Amino acid sequence: MISWSTDELRPHERFDHWCEVRARNLFGVTISLASEERLSFRGRFAAIAAGGATLSEMRASAYRVARSEADIARTPSDALCLYEQVGGASWFDSRGGGEFVIPAGRLAISHTERPYRTEPTTARGFDLRILKIPLAGREDLAGPARGLHSTLIAHDPRLAAVLSAAFSHFRMAAAEGAGEGAGLAVDHLARLALMAHGRLGRGAPESRAALRYGFFGAAHAIMMRDLRRPDLSPQRIAGELGISLRQVHLLFEPTGLSFSRTVLGLRLAEARRMLTERPARPVTEIAFDCGFDSLSTFYRAFRQAHGMTATDMRVAAALSA
Repeated sequence: MISWSTDELRPHERFDHWCEVRARNLFGVTISLASEERLSFRGRFAAIAAGGATLSEMRASAYRVARSEADIARTPSDALCLYEQVGGASWFDSRGGGEFVIPAGRLAISHTERPYRTEPTTARGFDLRILKIPLAGREDLAGPARGLHSTLIAHDPRLAAVLSAAFSHFRMAAAEGAGEGAGLAVDHLARLALMAHGRLGRGAPESRAALRYGFFGAAHAIMMRDLRRPDLSPQRIAGELGISLRQVHLLFEPTGLSFSRTVLGLRLAEARRMLTERPARPVTEIAFDCGFDSLSTFYRAFRQAHGMTATDMRVAAALSA
């Protein structure tokens, strides 16, 4: 993982370094900022390789960005990019794709060999994530992806929401170092993005597998959001995602765990975290806050999973601290 901040440099060096090293050489773009604003410039950047793709996160003061034909010729990069606006909003002008504003929480898509201009529209500046997926070795995706101008993913709002959840699920797995299956996950995300944008059909086996991956990510997001609710059920998830109950259960088959076992595992993991991080909190409160509607169920499940009671684990954690 690469992580870097302008805090490591003196104020008058920050923007020039960012301009040359981060923008020009890494992203292949040209950036500009009024001279009187450069002393207050700050930026933070991190990147991690996952499944042959690069996941980048960036927060920085506002400036203007352009990837021109000259930039493309200087630093060619045949890749599909997924752009997530984390906070604030950004304006884009993608020539062939026109102008648009991407608000917080939305995704945009582009091929790296198409020119564009962008800049933040709020005082928050840049606050974004980018997944750069090389198209080499992905020839079945290269056709639909190449020539794609920067554009907001809005062709299929339902599938765009599923893609957003799957992207978040992928990001968390990458941050935890879950390398197994990362390459296939990247393929699935690329297909989902192209399907959500109307550039790829859903009938091929690879497309159906990508849809299952996306809906599993969306189901997992709902589970994490509603973990505290005792009434969390497959029926609730089916209704929210607009799929059948049978389809919900099929999403979990590749994991080797049923829906109920998955929820139980998530609740026990959350209970274990709270037991060690909040030592003054009563065990009963933690059990109910994690979605258990019965203390006896919680105590039994916790002992079976960890070989000790919740109280014993808390004591052991305190002694080893």
